[in-house]
Amino acid sequence: MTQWNRLGRVLLQKQVQIRSGFCSSAPSLDPALYEFRVYDVQPHLYTRFLQLTNQKIHLRTAHSQLIGYWSVEYGALNQVFHIWRYESYAQRAAVRSSLAQDPDWLEQYISKAIPMLTSRPMRWLGGVFELQRFHIRPEGRSLCAGDLKDYIQSQNALGSGQVIGAFSNDVGQNNTVQVLWWFQGADHWAKTKDQRETALTSVKHLDSVTNKLLFPLPFSPIK
Repeated sequence: MTQWNRLGRVLLQKQVQIRSGFCSSAPSLDPALYEFRVYDVQPHLYTRFLQLTNQKIHLRTAHSQLIGYWSVEYGALNQVFHIWRYESYAQRAAVRSSLAQDPDWLEQYISKAIPMLTSRPMRWLGGVFELQRFHIRPEGRSLCAGDLKDYIQSQNALGSGQVIGAFSNDVGQNNTVQVLWWFQGADHWAKTKDQRETALTSVKHLDSVTNKLLFPLPFSPIK
């Protein structure tokens, strides 16, 4: 069973991570904590897992706010990615404790979902999303932060993609920033990919960049 998460705070945001870790924000923007979760599902149980989650997600959202829930189309197979919002670490601890004592959540969802996890696709209802992960060299963290912010804002202004949020890790791999983008569709994402990669060369002190293309599931608040 493979699961992954990251917790963090917003660095950049629009209105509007079980593997594990945490992310944090510029306090003036949003002091809340965001948890990134990725579940790898057994291939032959993927559809059943999505159906179960669609039917029982309300048991989880009764405890804390779901920002979005997506199936991963490119970059991984049989994988789902979701983001949860908390006011603080204390609230997250309280929610986890409450979930552990919620009989409906445990019996109707957890007892059935956990055996399905290990690592297809659902069609998207609206746009598609890309999760970019930037690992910054420690010696260039302060310089890279400015370059990365300029890159994100410039690509957002050009319409190369709409930034949903940018997050830095609190726990997990240090010196890491993750950016969630929205695109009108897979064609829009592909058409603008070369432009965005060219613009990224202006960001100095990057150690690595990885990405995943995400498709929102029917019960995701963000589509």
